[in-house]
Amino acid sequence: MEIPETDSEDEMAPGWEERCTADGLVFYAHHTTKTTQWHHPRTNKRKRVTGELPFGWERQITEEGKVFFVDHINHKTTYTDPRLAFAVEESKSLSDLRQRFDSSTTGIQVLHGRDLTGRIAIVTGANCGIGYETARSLAYHGCTVVFACRDLAKGEAAIAQLQKQRPSSSCHALQVDLASLSSVRMFAHTFSVRFDRCDMLVLNAGVFGLPHTLTEDGFETTFQVNHLSHFYLALLLQPLLVRSSPSRVIFVSSESHRYASLVTENISEELLSPSHKSTYTSIIAYCNSKLCNVLMALEMQRRFGEQGINCYAVHPGNVVSSYLSRYWWAYRVLFAVVRPFTKSLQQACATSVYCAASVDISRYGGIYVNNCVPCLPSQASLNSVLANRLWVTSLSMIEHVLGRRAFNMQPLTECNNQSLNDKGKTFSSFTMTNVS
Repeated sequence: MEIPETDSEDEMAPGWEERCTADGLVFYAHHTTKTTQWHHPRTNKRKRVTGELPFGWERQITEEGKVFFVDHINHKTTYTDPRLAFAVEESKSLSDLRQRFDSSTTGIQVLHGRDLTGRIAIVTGANCGIGYETARSLAYHGCTVVFACRDLAKGEAAIAQLQKQRPSSSCHALQVDLASLSSVRMFAHTFSVRFDRCDMLVLNAGVFGLPHTLTEDGFETTFQVNHLSHFYLALLLQPLLVRSSPSRVIFVSSESHRYASLVTENISEELLSPSHKSTYTSIIAYCNSKLCNVLMALEMQRRFGEQGINCYAVHPGNVVSSYLSRYWWAYRVLFAVVRPFTKSLQQACATSVYCAASVDISRYGGIYVNNCVPCLPSQASLNSVLANRLWVTSLSMIEHVLGRRAFNMQPLTECNNQSLNDKGKTFSSFTMTNVS
């Protein structure tokens, strides 16, 4: 029987053996002194294992009553609990969290040993690029993944491709057009009818380098697709996320948020969503939308963190060769030139996957993560007054289009017959408190 390999950083001096109790607490036995202790002999930290066995493993008992473990994927057996290979150090604070991954880590590696069977995730823009690799990483480890895509046929084709590699994966495609608030509302309703929980919401889709265009709702496209529609989707699914708690919401942002022009004094609907070409610059629009992502991740944590929802903003990598550059030939050339020096798509999805499913970070929400490491975002993104004003402004813009029925999740056929002045239940969880 083979014993799973453990992290080399956790290697101990000769004579020590790592074991765990039935309830998952790790302890250390010294064969020479015949003593045991809870703290690691080298790091002096306590560790624990998750309640789940790694994907593909099963716990069995011999006729003599001895417990052993079977790896059905690799056809191996061991008397050593395989969860020990993936034990997590107990940390007292975020700064005490040991870094286990970096910029070279892939999404698949982040989830090594995890079994996500029974979990349900939504990934927007999952039919290609970083979104596809995020969805693939989660699906490979047993998670049911909903591909939220504008083009349903492309979403179904992406699932077919994934299932050729992993036939047992559970994936579903649902249509959502982030350039339409009505489409976002329809998606949320359809998802809530078909699924009884949502453990992970990965808000990944985005656009970059667009000329000035307006959506059917009258908003600038970069602003609506990158921020407003994702914000709206998260709010619509908030009751389901609470019911599924502990759950997680991941906003895929960018280091570009540090170059945004938004400040407390100038935030307005016109600045967020320029109505005229003369006041629009594509790169500034993108940077502003990425700042909105970080602001909303931190603000949602303040509002919903105590309800069991952890929210994160992540940076996937610089100039990753994805479909983000498809709107202008110059950007396509730039992305192609730097491709050998940037992350692969599997590496780019690692931070999203880390925040969505890693046990390491499960206790900590409301943070910005880069290269699978929590780090400090821009000063503007930490401004709670700016975040609240963006929250209020965003709610007002959604209500302006859909009326006060915007957050009423009763059957849509009934809602469509209501006027924009409907005074039914709305904003119950999303108060428009103004902070001066």
